[in-house]
Order: sequence, then structure tokens, then C-alpha cells
Amino acid sequence: MKETPAQKLPSTAPGSPARQFTSKVFWRWFWLSTIPVSLAWLWYDFYVPSNQITWAKDFASAQQLATTSNKPIIVFFTGKWCVPCHIMERKVLADQQVESTIQAGFIPVMIDLADPQAAETVRHYQVFGTPTTIIIDPHGNILKRVDDGMDKAAFLEVIGKLTPSAAPHGP
Repeated sequence: MKETPAQKLPSTAPGSPARQFTSKVFWRWFWLSTIPVSLAWLWYDFYVPSNQITWAKDFASAQQLATTSNKPIIVFFTGKWCVPCHIMERKVLADQQVESTIQAGFIPVMIDLADPQAAETVRHYQVFGTPTTIIIDPHGNILKRVDDGMDKAAFLEVIGKLTPSAAPHGP
């Protein structure tokens, strides 16, 4: 019988062509899978559906509307860069039950911390982070302050305690 010489296996030593090929294939697949997942996550974090809440255009107009209607004001401090704010807008403020409760009993105003025209309001209410939700009476006195995001149940509980017209509607 004739013996065959052992087949030479590709070297896996650092710098060898086989190792470089394996490394390139790994990184190619890594980036081809990581980039789409990362983009989808970013889109999800910053996506905010529209809601039917009629927001006051600024704090001064909200105060004027609150004075004439004798309703409390919900001031939602946010920022375009604030991911927890976007999550709260998506999961809480876009909910129909929350929308109808706010519309029925409050004057809502959304204030962007980066807006220079809102700087005095931000300073007055000592807002240092987002999301911050402050509920005030028509005279500007704080009724309730929450310096963090809330889920739907917590949000409805907070606003339900402040005025009978703000009691949650429906299930």
C-alpha cells in the first residue's frame, strides 16, 4: 500500500491568510447585522406618534387659557434629544384615554428645554432634567411635580387626584 503524505492544514497563526480571511468574514457579518439592528433601535427611540392633544403654543398662552377656563395646566418639559421623553410621548401621551382626560380637565403645554423663549419658565420652576411634568393651577402654584417618566397608569393616577373632571375615562 502506498502511503499518502498528510494534507497540509491551513495555518491559523496570526497574520496567516486563513486567519485574515476568517477575521474579515466575521467582521463583515458582524457589521451587516449590527448596523440594521442599531438603526431600528434608534428609530424606535426617537419615533413619536402624533396625538390628539391640543397643546398650548407657549406657557403664556397656556396661563391665559387656564385663567379663562379655570383649569389646571399640565406643563411637560421635554427635549428633542430626550429618549425617555419620546418613550413617554409614545406610550402615555398618545393613548386615547390619556388624551381625552387631558383635553377634558387641563390646559396642556409642552416646553422644550432648549427653547430660549422658555428659559424663564424653566428657571422659575427649577427644571434640571427631562422628562419633568408639573401640574399647576391657573395662578402658577404647583399642585404636583414628577421629575421622571411615568407609565399610563401612574400618569392617570396623578392627574385623576387633582380634579374631578380629570378622573380617568373608560377602562
